[in-house]
Amino acid sequence: MMTKFLLALNRLFPLPVHPFNLQNEGKESYAMWQYERGGNTIAFYTERYTTEEMFADKTVLDVGCGAGGKTMYYASQGVKKIVGMDIVAHYKEEAETLAEQLGYADRFTFVVGDAANTGFPDNSFDTIIMNDAMEHVDRPDLVLAEVRRVLKPGGRLYVNFPPYYHPFGAHLSDLIAIPWVHMFFSEDTLVAAYKELCKTVPDGDDRINFRISTNAQGKEYFSYINHMTIKRFDGLRANAGMKQAYYREVPLRGFLAPLAKLPLLKECFVKMVVCVFEKE
Repeated sequence: MMTKFLLALNRLFPLPVHPFNLQNEGKESYAMWQYERGGNTIAFYTERYTTEEMFADKTVLDVGCGAGGKTMYYASQGVKKIVGMDIVAHYKEEAETLAEQLGYADRFTFVVGDAANTGFPDNSFDTIIMNDAMEHVDRPDLVLAEVRRVLKPGGRLYVNFPPYYHPFGAHLSDLIAIPWVHMFFSEDTLVAAYKELCKTVPDGDDRINFRISTNAQGKEYFSYINHMTIKRFDGLRANAGMKQAYYREVPLRGFLAPLAKLPLLKECFVKMVVCVFEKE
């Protein structure tokens, strides 16, 4: 009953623009969508740091690079060498193809791997960037420890993510357009509704496999997000073992800024958490 109600309610809301749907419609590949919006992924950092400080002549690691489009944008900012890392193996070919097309193949490497165990030597990178990745990693505490290990002394880690109670913090807006839907429906209902909606798109099985897993008790759940809240991240950054050089909580809209400053309520009205660490 709740699944049917969610599906009916969802028809009242227009879907936001989403790269999965653009790719299905043949309008734009996921990799190119990322590349063209690469500047947006660093906009909150460039309020404090220049792109030269972040990338010029730097060895860079892009954690959670997806199809590599944003990585190519960072490459265009004058990097010496850049590595894109993602746990999704099929992004490798798409990223490498884009690197060839844009002329960055000589300075780009795609690594399929777990950011909690990168395999890189200590002190390998000048810059590590995690855009929209902190909310996806399975063990964020281990990831922060690992990136600290491979970051050079004096290097910076750039992190931003939408908190879980963001209007679309459930990361279902490719098919479910209801804001804050995860606050009003159980995960069981969301899983059932999402699987039903996946029947309407040609890559539905891929989306299900990407987002949904089954736990030891046989229960299906959204395994691609870790419910990262502002409060949870506060604990992680306090124990990151790196100097916090910059921190900002960006409100959804300017007029909502007062709500984005209130305890508890800010979890719903902050658009992006932005943090920059420095390794001493």
